[in-house]
Amino acid sequence: MNIAIIGHGNVGGTLARGWSERGHSIFIGARNPQDDSVQKLAHHTGNMEVLPIAEAVSRAEVVLVAIPAPAVADLAKRLGKITNKIIIDATNSVVEGPDGYSTGAEALKAITGCPDVVKGFNTTGYENLADPVYGGEGIDMFTAGDSARGKRVVEQLAQELGFTACYDFGGDDKFELIEQFAKSWINLAIMQGLGRDIAFKVIIREA
Repeated sequence: MNIAIIGHGNVGGTLARGWSERGHSIFIGARNPQDDSVQKLAHHTGNMEVLPIAEAVSRAEVVLVAIPAPAVADLAKRLGKITNKIIIDATNSVVEGPDGYSTGAEALKAITGCPDVVKGFNTTGYENLADPVYGGEGIDMFTAGDSARGKRVVEQLAQELGFTACYDFGGDDKFELIEQFAKSWINLAIMQGLGRDIAFKVIIREA
């Protein structure tokens, strides 16, 4: 799969490394492709390349957005109209969201016109994206959005990383709810001092 990742910080960088190790072609979209930090990331495997943002997106089937939420609307405007990609919004409006929008996913869908915008990889810390296995068992991923096509890709990519299951929160109307769920992880891990090595898993009682 050809995947563009916009944002090469903890979340974007971790996912870039994980997916490249599993054989996907990764295009890191960067404002400055010559930046030392993004070049260092690109040398992690042989199937990762750093490109200007628009070129990275043009070469990808799937676009993962992992930048600060307030910057998402500006990014979406620079991407132009995209109707044939899957866009995964991994951002959270923790303090501030995109100007005029409640969530990054809402901004991306409205501005780009892309029908396949979903939330994913936003509900846990980057440490769990790097290693989602606790005691020999994978933790769970969560997704939301109207696009069944997009949610299938989130599920596939999550399971490839080692997540056991990917639970569907619902449609676009659940974008804000899944961000609130992410804030619950942030609250426990950071504000309540449990540390970043905590995770959520759905347990279903058998009849």
